[in-house]
Amino acid sequence: MSEAQEVMTETAKVPDVENYFSVKDIHSYYGESYIVQGVSFSVAKGEVLSLLGRNGAGKTSTLRTLARLDNPELRRGEIWLDGQPLHTMRAYQAAGLGVQLVPEDRRIISGLTVEENLILAQVAEPKGWELERIYEHFPRLAERRQQEATTMSGGEQQMLAVARALARDIKILFLDEPYEGLAPVIVQEIEGIVRQIRDIGITTIIVEQNAVAALRLSDRAVIMDTGQIVFAGSAKEVLDNEELRHEYLAI
Repeated sequence: MSEAQEVMTETAKVPDVENYFSVKDIHSYYGESYIVQGVSFSVAKGEVLSLLGRNGAGKTSTLRTLARLDNPELRRGEIWLDGQPLHTMRAYQAAGLGVQLVPEDRRIISGLTVEENLILAQVAEPKGWELERIYEHFPRLAERRQQEATTMSGGEQQMLAVARALARDIKILFLDEPYEGLAPVIVQEIEGIVRQIRDIGITTIIVEQNAVAALRLSDRAVIMDTGQIVFAGSAKEVLDNEELRHEYLAI
């Protein structure tokens, strides 16, 4: 048995120490395609967790399941946030309890300014950060508040997508490929924002192909392969284990 396989066997079965956000044996499907196959892990309040794996490992499908989107369909398992059963809820109900997903395509609303995108996020209760607080943490958005949002750069749109999530009263933030297509300097800015989010106690789960950047930012990591967890442990363990990274992350 290889070193990576030994680590996989030992750590994939180890329960996490905190149950603020807890995923218990979830199984999700696209139609009859079995995508998420018995995934379990938990995340502490204020932790940053990287959900990693090669393309097609099931990471984004897992994230969509956790956010309670209809596709994929959760057919078995439990998802708990701060004592609330998300697995019994629809996406809008989960959002009302503090769940926010920033998808890979960002979903910036065309034809609206930066500020209008932020105001629209606060139409429904519960509201989160006020505009001035958002602009304090995202000065680039403050400079462009009257600019049509979809005319900004990709990095600026990513900042807006995260800021729009914070305009809601959130407990957990899901980021799907937040660094996709961004220059290194913008990646560093996004990392700084995630650290600020962690410092105020918001739990964050990141799906990201740039595994090294995500691991540097994270407290812990979960690695998936073909819809299942093959590793769960500290981010440092992954960074320190070259064989594990090569076998499951190709880095």
